[in-house]
Parts: sequence; C-alpha cells; structure tokens
Amino acid sequence: MEKRTLLAVVLSIITISGFYLIQYTFFPPKTITEPQSQTVVEQTPESIPADAVRPVQDGGPAGSPLPVYAMPEFTLDSTPASGAESFPQTEQFTVIETPLIIARLTNAGGDITGFKLKEHSDGADYVDMILDGTSEAHAFTIAFGGRDSVPVNSFFNSRRISDMAIEYYRDFSVNGGVFRLTKRYTFDPDEYMFQLEVSIDGGYSVPSLNFASAGEAPAAYTLAFGPQIGPSFNKLDGNYDYRRYMTFINGKLKEEKANANQAIVVSSRVSWAAIAGKYFAFIAVPDATAYEFAFSSRPAEPGIETASRLFITRPPLSASRGTDTFRFYLGPKTQKALAIYDNGANDFGYTDLRLEQAANAGGFWGILNPLETLLKWLLNLFYHLIPNYGVAIILVTMLVRMVMFPLTKKGSEATLRMQTMSPKIKEIQAKYKDNPQKMNVELAGLYKKEGYSPLSGCLPMLIQLPIFLAMYNLFNNHFELRGAMFIPGWIPDLSVPETVWNFAPFKIPILGWSDLRLLPFIYVGSQLLYGKVTQTPDQANNSQMKMMLYAMPLIFFFILYNVPSGLLVYWIMSNVLTMLQQLVINKIMAGKKAALAAAQPEKKVIVPPKKKKKR
Repeated sequence: MEKRTLLAVVLSIITISGFYLIQYTFFPPKTITEPQSQTVVEQTPESIPADAVRPVQDGGPAGSPLPVYAMPEFTLDSTPASGAESFPQTEQFTVIETPLIIARLTNAGGDITGFKLKEHSDGADYVDMILDGTSEAHAFTIAFGGRDSVPVNSFFNSRRISDMAIEYYRDFSVNGGVFRLTKRYTFDPDEYMFQLEVSIDGGYSVPSLNFASAGEAPAAYTLAFGPQIGPSFNKLDGNYDYRRYMTFINGKLKEEKANANQAIVVSSRVSWAAIAGKYFAFIAVPDATAYEFAFSSRPAEPGIETASRLFITRPPLSASRGTDTFRFYLGPKTQKALAIYDNGANDFGYTDLRLEQAANAGGFWGILNPLETLLKWLLNLFYHLIPNYGVAIILVTMLVRMVMFPLTKKGSEATLRMQTMSPKIKEIQAKYKDNPQKMNVELAGLYKKEGYSPLSGCLPMLIQLPIFLAMYNLFNNHFELRGAMFIPGWIPDLSVPETVWNFAPFKIPILGWSDLRLLPFIYVGSQLLYGKVTQTPDQANNSQMKMMLYAMPLIFFFILYNVPSGLLVYWIMSNVLTMLQQLVINKIMAGKKAALAAAQPEKKVIVPPKKKKKR
C-alpha cells in the first residue's frame, strides 16, 4: 500500500507540473546599447534651421527639434546639391485598407504605425498587430548600420503606386556622394501577408554602402520591427500569454531562447523567423540574401513592460544599387490562415513554406499534437451542431469521459482487489520485515497466485494523462475560443477569465487580484466532492491522503484563478462527470463485493463446552 500511495503522490506531482510548468516559458533577450554618436546628411533643397520642428516623431513630444541621424563616417553637409528634389518637413499619414486589414503608414521614415485586423477584436477596437505603449509605435524602420544604430525618421516623399501599393523615398549624402533609399509596400487584398522592397541607389557617386558601428560587424542597414506585437495584454506569464521567438532553418523549426540581458542572434540563413503570441504571430520571410536575424526584448517602451523586437541586418552592399525583398505575415496564428503558404493557395507563389509550424506547440506539447488535433476536430464538430463553444467543451468532455469509462472502471476494480488482499500483504510485511528480499519474493508470489498486477491500478491513470494534458492545452490555446461567448452576462469570452465583480483600482495585497471570479470557487467545490467520492476506506484513515484531498484543491484555486474560463469549464465538467462515474462504479463494486462475500464458505464458530466446577 505504501508503494501505491507513493505512486499516487508522484502522479499528482506530474499532473501539477503538466498544468503550469510544461508550457513554454517566455525567454526575454539582450539589452540594446545606446547608439554611438555619429552624424548623417540628408540631401535637402535648403539648409534645415536648427530649430526646425515636426509634429510627433518616434515618440518625441510635438515641437521637438529634428534629430541628427547616426550613420558611421557621415559628415554633416546641409548645402543642397544642385537640382535636388525637395522633401516634406511635416508628418503625413496614409491609410491602406483591405477586406482583412487597415494599415496606417507615415512618411516619417516610411514606417508603419498601425496594422489592424478587421476580423479580430481587442476590446472595443480591432486587434492592432503593432502594439505601442504611451508613444506612437514605428515598425519596419531602417537604420544605416547594425541594430544598435538609430533608425532614420526624417520625412520621405511618397508616391501612391496603386490602391494596394505605396512607395516612400528620400536622398541622403555621404562623404560628398548621394544615394536614394526607397521603401515600397505592396499589400494583398486577400491575405495577411504583404511585401516590402528596400532599394538603395547610389548611382556613380556612392559605389558601395558599408557602415560599421562600434563593436558591430559592417552592415548596409538594419530593418527592425517593434516594439511589440498585439493584441494588448496584462502580463506575459509564459503560460496563459507569452511571446516566443522562432526560426525555420533547413526544414526544421527552432525556438530561440535567451535571457533578459542578451539578444538572440541568428547568423544561419533562415527560411523565416517569427515572434509568436498565444493567438497571433509576426513572421518575416526574407529573400535569398544572407541576412543576420536578431530578437530582443529591450528596450521596453513606456507603457509596455516587455518589448518583442526583430532585427534584420543586411550585409554590406558592394554594388552602387540593389533591392531587397521581404514578405511579412501579421495575423492570426491559425492553421487555416497559415496553411495557404504550403499548398500554393496564396498570391506570392509560396509552396511548402511550413508557416503553419508557428501555430504548433513544440517540445513536449508537440508529442500530443495528433491527439490535440483529434480533440480539436471533435470540438469544432460539436460547435457546428450547437453553435456555442461552451456547450461544445462540455460535450467533448462528456464524450472523452465515456470513452475513458472502461479504464476508470478497471482502475477501481484493481483498487478493490488490493483492498481484499490487504490483510495478506500486511501479514507478509510483518513476517518478513527484517528480510526485504524475502518479503518481495513472497509478495510477488502472492500477486501471481491471486492473478493481480501491482500496476493494474495505476496504468489506467497513466493512459489517461496524455488525454488530460492534450485537452488542457486545447482549451487553453484554441484560437476559436477567443471572443467566444458561453453564458451572456457572465462568461462572454472563453479565452479569458470571467468576472462577476471588478473592484479596481483596489487590489488584494500580495495576490494583486482586482476581480471576483465565480468559476474558481465552483472548481474547488467540484474538486472536493470528487475527492470525497473517489476516496477509498484506507485513504480515509491516512493523514497524508486527507491533506492531499483538502490542500490540493486550495493550491490549485490560487494557481488557476486567472486561467481562461474555457479551461475551468472543462475541468469542472470533468470533475462532475468523473464523480458521477465513480458513484456508478462504487455501486457496481459494492455488488461484486457482496457477491464475493456470499461465495465464501461460512466459517462455523465452535464454542467449547463449559467445564463443570468441582465441588
């Protein structure tokens, strides 16, 4: 019995670990150092006065002076070249809208400041894949040199190519020569992927582009995304919301890991690189140039506790002109949206790009992918029958419990067998307590004689564990649960915790909770009832088992207080169904126990005659 109790404890530990440790942890990377003090010239038709201003630029306050941009070996020369084209000195915005997205672009650097997904909401607005803090975000910036160089945010001229395409360009001078930087964006009306072409044309005056910041390898420029992918979040705990860095190299997906103070630098040629959240992803697909990729979580923006940046550094440009082509995916992390880049059903001609792997969990969860896929299919099937994902979760849970009933019953029968053998086991243990080797031989002989395997009670639990973990992962991450209502007024979104009373700004000390939730209390009640029903007589007299019965639900109450409500609906329903199954099994076992007792021959008690007292 002691071995069985120990195994039960070990299984409990495994289960706990499965809930909050097996999930991938978000590993933030390296602090980006301040740029070196360098100067650059922008080719302009007239000298820019020292107090020239622009409305808002890179988070600076309105009316701030135009900055001097960092580019190594550049010399400041504000004298205009003869016949130079004029460039604007105020910020101008352009909005390009497709059936799927709304992109907001600025002529300050030719960057994108917003990328909203029209089919996905974030509160009262659309999900914005370029998440800013207290200042306006600028994504797809260009910095001449390595990733520590300051991005160019001077004002570009713009040229509208078509309804779906726009081009930004500006001239720069370097050591007497002039080159033009052009950024052309082309959006697709039917996809979340768009194309960015970066062109540099130095004519005959700039034969090559090769900048070297202090401590960095020479580079032509660095294209950067940041500061963070959307949607908005309260905390990246690595469990119920996270950011993962991924690269796909030589046909294999790799999750890049780094600590908070070190950037992740990938020098190998990548097919694509991604920053993935729980439901959405940013994926960069480069051309064949040998770029260097780097991920970083620093520096964080005001209003954003953790940044998630991607840097793409181009090696020196040896010719006087060149064009680099990038494709970027900013959208939902679903098989449906990503699979088109495998089967050729996209407008970019991609086949077998394997972007859908960004939606698959790797590591331990990758082992459960086939099982999770089956459960997901069942969930969507029930949803099509009854269009409510809360009901679909309950129906899937019921189906799984029905399928698992034979295993549950087998485990209970094994428990009953162990109880009937308990007196003989204790007798052997007492008889050979000083000879463990002989005791094990005698116990093995007893098990063989009775036709009992010590693992028969635990094996059904081990078989059910992968199903349990796959369901946990499904209900915690399934995209379609995002925004799915179960009970109006109480559970409006199965992908987030439900709330019956919000008492913000007050927060419970230490815990930091500002919401009263009902589902965690229902879960504790169901777990206590479940433990009471499934408790065996020998466990009722065991102080350790009693502690687990009452302490474990309370521990899980704090662990699961802020989990998605869909996950708790599944867990509560699983407890209720298992409890009902156990009541049925207990009734069956009681009948078998009574039949077994009736089959035993009744022992006659012989009372010796009383001796007559001698007088």
